[in-house]
Amino acid sequence: MDSSQTSFAPRPDVQRQPDLPVSTGTKKRSGRSWSVPVLLVLVTLIGALGGAVVVTRAGDRVDVLAVARDVPVGQQVTAQDVRVVSFADDPGLSPIRANERSSVVGQRAAVDLHPGELLTRSQLSARGGLGDTEQVVGVELKRGFVPRNELRPGDKVAAVVLPAQGADTGSTDSGSAGSETPQTIEATVKSVGTPDSTGALVVNLVVDPADGPLLATKAAAKQIALIRQPRQSGS
Repeated sequence: MDSSQTSFAPRPDVQRQPDLPVSTGTKKRSGRSWSVPVLLVLVTLIGALGGAVVVTRAGDRVDVLAVARDVPVGQQVTAQDVRVVSFADDPGLSPIRANERSSVVGQRAAVDLHPGELLTRSQLSARGGLGDTEQVVGVELKRGFVPRNELRPGDKVAAVVLPAQGADTGSTDSGSAGSETPQTIEATVKSVGTPDSTGALVVNLVVDPADGPLLATKAAAKQIALIRQPRQSGS
């Protein structure tokens, strides 16, 4: 027997270690880890829905008219006074559509118009609020007989009849200084002229036909002074 070779027989009393299962590299997921992909899906869906809403709203925008610069009440609206803006259609509002611009130019402002406001039909008047049956009288007024820089088209005024120069202060004629209450004529300002070097200016007044002749007569005699009546709220 060769002494360089030794054989060992397995010992029957030694227990063999069980073989370990081959690892697959995966771990069993916990019961809550599945919610992460679900949340990602929900976020994606919410983003998609939000984008759809934005697109839908953008598709509902329409071109309407807005005020480009100040327009006093009673003044005619010109093409330069309005501009086109994009507006999200709202059933509760009724601005004038841009394609109706030609019907706006030439009308008069029924109220003061300010830049940035959306233009509506209720803000306009084809006649500037003046009736076709009324008369217009031009009244030249000296400084001190008309409010300075206070009158504008559409204002309501009282044309006060003054006593004639040299008239007896004890006279009982209507409009004399002896009257307890001076005679007045209700009128509406149609336009206001530019003061001359003396401060005098011409104001065109709209009056009832029954008062037109009297106002013209007293105005020619320089017996008229104007009082501006209180403006309505928002005018």
